[in-house]
Amino acid sequence: MSLAVKPASRGDGIHLTATELIALRPRCHALRLPMRQPAASALAGAYRSRFRGRGVDFVESRNYQPGDDIRNMDWRVTARTGRAHTKVFQEERERPVLIVLDASPSLYFGTRERLKSVAAGQLAASVAWSAVRRGDRIGGFLFAPGKHRELRPAGGRRGAMRVIQSLVDWLQPEESDQPTEPLSLSLERVRHTARPGSLIIIISDFFSLDEDCNRHLSRLRQHNDVIGVQVMDRAEQELPQGRYPISNGEESSIMDTAQSGDRKRYREMSLQHGEEPRRLFQRHQCGWMVLRTDDDPVDLLGRELRILIGRPI
Repeated sequence: MSLAVKPASRGDGIHLTATELIALRPRCHALRLPMRQPAASALAGAYRSRFRGRGVDFVESRNYQPGDDIRNMDWRVTARTGRAHTKVFQEERERPVLIVLDASPSLYFGTRERLKSVAAGQLAASVAWSAVRRGDRIGGFLFAPGKHRELRPAGGRRGAMRVIQSLVDWLQPEESDQPTEPLSLSLERVRHTARPGSLIIIISDFFSLDEDCNRHLSRLRQHNDVIGVQVMDRAEQELPQGRYPISNGEESSIMDTAQSGDRKRYREMSLQHGEEPRRLFQRHQCGWMVLRTDDDPVDLLGRELRILIGRPI
């Protein structure tokens, strides 16, 4: 007698669904993405860009409001009307928020609640809803071995839904015979494409981190705000005692975590894996957070963003 294996249902922590990502929207209304400076006013949008010159166009003059930058005063209109007016520029209306998602094969792993890929997708969707809620444009770069997809920044619900559908399409477990690419190749593409003044959120487990990431991250940070999000599973930090088959894709062995030596080596390896990308991002004054598979992505964003907003990134 044969046993039928019930296929995994959608939304089971293995597969992303658009329904579950759309359902996150109401919970994301209170999220506040970091910004360098407050806006001139509510009419000007949520942010003021620190980059002047090309692409910063005068839009209109409107009545001065408390908190407006006096350097943007429109003295000509003020003199003519007898009331203080300030200038509004196009760049003040919105900014691009870019999600950079590194979907290496190691992302399709998890022992708590959900796969790392599902946790990453839920966090990315939360960022998208938060961005469009505040009037920003949301876009992204999706990477996987041998392929990538660019999503140009777009505003409103349409922009968020395009990101969500792309996440659902992209983050489905599947076998690939393509070798894992260094993360630096992804960061290089982002660096050459991202518009200055963007908020860039890099989501990865950082197993593909390499030396060239330092150079690309440094240049990205010169003209943008950058936040790194490391996606991890508890088992990647500490394994329960037992015998586990391990492989690097070519050779196999058995790791016995009941042995103190093996357990110590695993713990040291895990610590290095977590510390290396954190030090890299903090060296370049980027934001940093860790998302575990048993975390609630919206709650985590709420806690961590409150910390990031309180300090420069």
